Parts: sequence; C-alpha cells; structure tokens
Amino acid sequence: MRLLLMSDTHLPKRAKELPEPLLAELPRADVVIHAGDWVDTATLDLLESRSRRFIGVYGNNDGPALRARLPEIARAELDGLRLGVVHETGVAQGRERRCAERFPDLDVLVFGHSHIPWDTTAATGLRLLNPGSPTDRRRQPHCTYMTATVKDGGLDEVSLHRLPPRT
Repeated sequence: MRLLLMSDTHLPKRAKELPEPLLAELPRADVVIHAGDWVDTATLDLLESRSRRFIGVYGNNDGPALRARLPEIARAELDGLRLGVVHETGVAQGRERRCAERFPDLDVLVFGHSHIPWDTTAATGLRLLNPGSPTDRRRQPHCTYMTATVKDGGLDEVSLHRLPPRT
C-alpha cells in the first residue's frame, strides 16, 4: 500500500496551486494524507476527488469551513499499521516522548505545522513523520512531501521528496 504524505499547503496564500510533481503522485497513491493548514477548501475538494482513500485533519490556519469537514485528529488502520494524523505536536525538544504518551495506541503519527521535515522514532516504537510543506519551505532549502509503503503491518520505504523551486 503506497502512501502520499503532505502538510501545510497554505493555498492560495503561499502558492497558487499544488506543485505538478506532487499532483503526479496522486494516481500512484493508495492513501493520501494531509496533516493540516490547507487554508482553502478547493485543495481539500481536489484531494478528496482524486484520492482512492483520503485522510486529513485541520490545522491552526484553517477556518470554520475546513474545521466542519475535517477532524483535529484522524486515526486509521492500514493493513495492520495503526496510523494517526494531527497538525501540531509542540516544540521539537521532547516531541518523541510527548507524542508517545499522547498516542500510545499508534505505530505512526504524521504531523505538520513546522514546515520542517521530520522522521524519528520514539523509545516506544512510535514513528513520527512530518512531510514538510510542498508550497512553503520557510527556512528549509526545499519544499517537500513524503511517500511511504505499508507492508506486513509496518512502514517501509519512507522517502522525502524535494520539489524544484517554483518559477
């Protein structure tokens, strides 16, 4: 099962549209995951209409229209993998411990907010993934998203993809 992970798209404030390389991944993904800060409902409509399965949450920049359609925290079982999605996890220091305590029933937690790619594992085995942002790199060298594969109840082939600069 192939996963496509993104967060912090901030459309149309940070970009006019999702980058073409990211859109090209949609048909290849079995599950599309967005960890919040959409800003517009058009992006949600697009991802829902083009995804085989979609999992998303709202972020701190998302208004009432998005909050009415999305949860703050999403959970799903994907071929035995217990996955959660949330926008904010707090400061980087102590993140693994805090998230492991808050989400003891998960194998993987996808989060956003910082626009900084993150891939670590807590002492409990909880894997924490932040795909960064495909549209707003902030202080990062590149805009990014992630792909991963679920295999035999575990996460495999996690890849961070760097997007070319917008022209």
